[in-house]
Amino acid sequence: MHEHANIRKFERIMHISPEILEACLREDRKAMKQLYEYCFKLLMPVCFRYHSNEEEARSSLNLGFMKIIKGLENILKEEINFDAWSKRVMVNTLIDEYRKNKTYNTHIQSKETERELDYHASSTSNDGESAIGYENILKLIKDLPVISGKVFNLYVIEGYSHREIGELLEMSEGTSKWHLSTARKLLREKLEKLEQNVQKMVI
Repeated sequence: MHEHANIRKFERIMHISPEILEACLREDRKAMKQLYEYCFKLLMPVCFRYHSNEEEARSSLNLGFMKIIKGLENILKEEINFDAWSKRVMVNTLIDEYRKNKTYNTHIQSKETERELDYHASSTSNDGESAIGYENILKLIKDLPVISGKVFNLYVIEGYSHREIGELLEMSEGTSKWHLSTARKLLREKLEKLEQNVQKMVI
């Protein structure tokens, strides 16, 4: 509940100005403080989707912020949208952390061919996530198997393609599709159980 309350609190934020970004390049402390506060509001909700507590989320945010500072000169030259770019930097930072500390086994039984994996993914409706609802996804996704939850986050919420996810998590596109299908199936089952419990309470 705590992290979701924080996410709602961070929903309304202002845009950061190019002047502040340029001042950060000059290592202006006031500007860097403003940028950090802005990034905190913009990126903490992203961090909470990958961490179960605020301390871990803040730690990842700080790592991502350092990478953002280092990349400012390039985005100013290329006039890249700061919000979109910084979110990508943050997600990549979270995935880098995850890969360094991963304890899961990404191998799937040999009988699961690429064609079978494609079938599992394509047989799952693309409307699944919208039927579940964003708030319920944020709550239930924490209980998914770790790697399937990561794939679901990256594909459904962050908008990465299966090719990109495969590169980030060091797996094939087919494996990414399999994890997405698995995550959607488990989320539907969890939601159905919740709805049944609610109905019992009403009755």
